[in-house]
Amino acid sequence: MGREIYDIINDMAEVLNASQMQKLQEVLVKRLSENTVSDYLQTTNMDFLDMFLTAKHLEGCSDKTIRYYRCNIEKMLDTINIPVIKITTEMLRKYLVEYQTINNCGKVTIDNIRRSLSTFF
Repeated sequence: MGREIYDIINDMAEVLNASQMQKLQEVLVKRLSENTVSDYLQTTNMDFLDMFLTAKHLEGCSDKTIRYYRCNIEKMLDTINIPVIKITTEMLRKYLVEYQTINNCGKVTIDNIRRSLSTFF
């Protein structure tokens, strides 16, 4: 299901403005979410990421911000390596602690990453 929403939004991008695209996404998610949970289980992490980044683009985020989100979220998804819908707060906390230790990052960097992950979830 997630892929279909993403494809529909991309197909309509040329004829709708940003607010219309946002409304289209809301309606599609609402109407199609009435399907079973198994549909969500079939949506890949990359599908969820693509839908998120498309929504951020429609909200007017800059390309630089979208690249930053993509980089942080892809690293987290690759490291945790389980379906998005099964990721818990504790898993994210552990990821951030390990990231800080491995990369010797400061609190500000970790807080920036945390905020981008919070936006995704």
